[in-house]
Amino acid sequence: MSSTEASAPARILGIDPALRVTGYGAIERTARGVRLIEAGIVSPRTDRALEDRLHELHRGISEVLAQTRPDIVVIEELYTTYKNPMTAILMGHARGVMCLASAQAGVPVRTLGHAHVKRALTGSGAARKEQVNSMVTRLLNLRTAPKPNDVSDALAIALAFSNMTDRVLAY
Repeated sequence: MSSTEASAPARILGIDPALRVTGYGAIERTARGVRLIEAGIVSPRTDRALEDRLHELHRGISEVLAQTRPDIVVIEELYTTYKNPMTAILMGHARGVMCLASAQAGVPVRTLGHAHVKRALTGSGAARKEQVNSMVTRLLNLRTAPKPNDVSDALAIALAFSNMTDRVLAY
């Protein structure tokens, strides 16, 4: 194995951050391809104050990091339109918690835009959620599609990053 291959992340944790439902998906790259380690959601109680929800989110993602022991965390980049600045601010809080938990666990963080993720899995940056979900299901050899969409999105982020690092290794 070359030094480039040895340094490539073997375990990738993809995260689709949100304050209501944060999806996560851990995959592992092996000589035979990519396999699912664990996937699920962290869902803070919505009736709580913002700081309490952020604390619950931090605790939940910290537990996921401890259980899955990823080599790298990949988080979806913040995307919003100028019509919804409050959404961007709240998403920024959730992303900040993900970055903090990852830093506390000593795991580096990378980000990918949603169009890049879609393009990496389907060939089109404008792919529909159903197309992305279908590719996630196929690439991980799953019997059923991951639910809810937050989980599928997180797995798509991890798979896109894995695909990206595969191409880098090919050069």
